[in-house]
Amino acid sequence: MSAPVAPARPTRLSLAVRDSSTMLRRNLLHARRYPSLTLNLLLTPVMLLLLFVYVFGDVMSAGIGGGGADRSEYIAYLVPGILLMTIGSTLVGTAVSVSNDMTEGIIARFRTMAIHRGSVLIGHVIGSVVQAVMSVVLVGAVAVAIGFRSTDASALEWIAAFGLLTLFALAFTWIAVGMGMISPSAEAASNNALPLVFLPLISSAFVPVDAMPGWFQPIAEYQPFTPTIETLRGLLLGTGIGHNGWLTVVWCLVLAALGYRWSKAVFNRDPK
Repeated sequence: MSAPVAPARPTRLSLAVRDSSTMLRRNLLHARRYPSLTLNLLLTPVMLLLLFVYVFGDVMSAGIGGGGADRSEYIAYLVPGILLMTIGSTLVGTAVSVSNDMTEGIIARFRTMAIHRGSVLIGHVIGSVVQAVMSVVLVGAVAVAIGFRSTDASALEWIAAFGLLTLFALAFTWIAVGMGMISPSAEAASNNALPLVFLPLISSAFVPVDAMPGWFQPIAEYQPFTPTIETLRGLLLGTGIGHNGWLTVVWCLVLAALGYRWSKAVFNRDPK
């Protein structure tokens, strides 16, 4: 009789995928058990959307359109920026979640277990990106309900817009993970991540850059939100994209690489 064949040993890649999937399920379960944090963070972009449409909409649309625009045009202009602000809001929850893991000792426990070390971070990142995309869909549904339409975008442009939002969420999630890992408490993590929420306020999300004061325009122009918003407008509304497309990709890749290296370095650091 032939000797029984020993089962193949799992590869490093398969172990990484298995452990990352486990950590992803853990983070999604946490999000499901504590939905109030996600809902509270969603209120900011939804309230800003309703505020600027129904309170400031007529004035803002008249100013942007030279006195002849209507509210529907301003809704179309506003929504891409609000979608990116939605991603920024979910990043606060990411930083808080990571900080809780760091301060409650579970990360120290994971370090002693026979699991792929990167799976802890990957689980957080993928789970956060999934939540960010779901939040964008929910806010997008609110935008459609109040009048947003994108009749000129083709199926390919919609796919590109979805990919752009996902890439943007991935890049900034790595930054939020790093912020959470260096924060001594959940409150500190929330405060550290707040610039990611307010940065869209000084971008082209609400008014064009050339309508801002001259000294303020470089602040609004040379940051990642403005080219991403303009690229998203070009894909959904048919406006010109110009150099904003490749600027957006460069910003996302650089931020993702920096956030990954930062988070990995902090995670691998010996606990004090």
